[in-house]
Amino acid sequence: MSIILDKVNYSYSEGTAYHVQALKDINLKIEDGEFIGIIGHTGSGKSTLIQHMNGLIKATSGGIYFHGQDIYDEDFNMKELRSRVGLVFQYPEHQLFETTIFDDVCFGPKNLGLDKKTVELRAFEALRNVGFPHELFYQPPFDLSGGQKRRVAIAGVLAMKPEVLILDEPTAGLDPAGRDEILGLISQMHKELGITIILVSHSMEDVAKYVDRIIVMNQGSVMYDGVPKDVFRQYKELEAVGLAAPQVTYLMHELQEKGLPVDVDATTVEEAKESILAAFR
Repeated sequence: MSIILDKVNYSYSEGTAYHVQALKDINLKIEDGEFIGIIGHTGSGKSTLIQHMNGLIKATSGGIYFHGQDIYDEDFNMKELRSRVGLVFQYPEHQLFETTIFDDVCFGPKNLGLDKKTVELRAFEALRNVGFPHELFYQPPFDLSGGQKRRVAIAGVLAMKPEVLILDEPTAGLDPAGRDEILGLISQMHKELGITIILVSHSMEDVAKYVDRIIVMNQGSVMYDGVPKDVFRQYKELEAVGLAAPQVTYLMHELQEKGLPVDVDATTVEEAKESILAAFR
């Protein structure tokens, strides 16, 4: 069991006229090796929640445990936590600052105090894991496309060899091809590296296709927590809080209402295709 959040609350500007409670009694268990999607409307608490998981923000009250250790204990090594729970922010240019791509990816492991050879081996392995072209390793990161910058930012976190990789809207601003490329990469890393993936996204289609578990945030609280089929079955409740199910969900319900015996719990195009074909056999 990698991360436990126990009755976590967080407030911005506490004690002032601008006080906002961003998280309310959050109870979550993140198991090793899970692929989790976190969804919610703007201001629902998604980004605040994930920044608690590696200690960037300290809870106003409640406890957070990493492998059974209280991260708020005085003797807890917060620097080690941040190397083991990696966070890729929404805008990768905020994480890229070195003169070359390779140097940028070396930055994290170098700060762990590792020797030069180990640092460079980690950087090389991380760039290879994200499928980054070798001929671009020593180019400036600022000349890259949006999708390439995402790959470098992810590689910079992977070079720390995290057990948990958290990605905040990793496809924001990308075209459809770039979005599919990055999500395919993340899915591949989950399978090949076996690390826990937490994906924050606003795209229901992306979440439905890739994750095993969905956490729905609403007004700072966990509204739903379950497998995609169970969560999207509540599509009317999701609509009431400004969210929606994947388009496939609506299509399957419409087909069923017209008398076609299809699976309304289908959440991906592939599942819908199989169900519709079966209905016509």
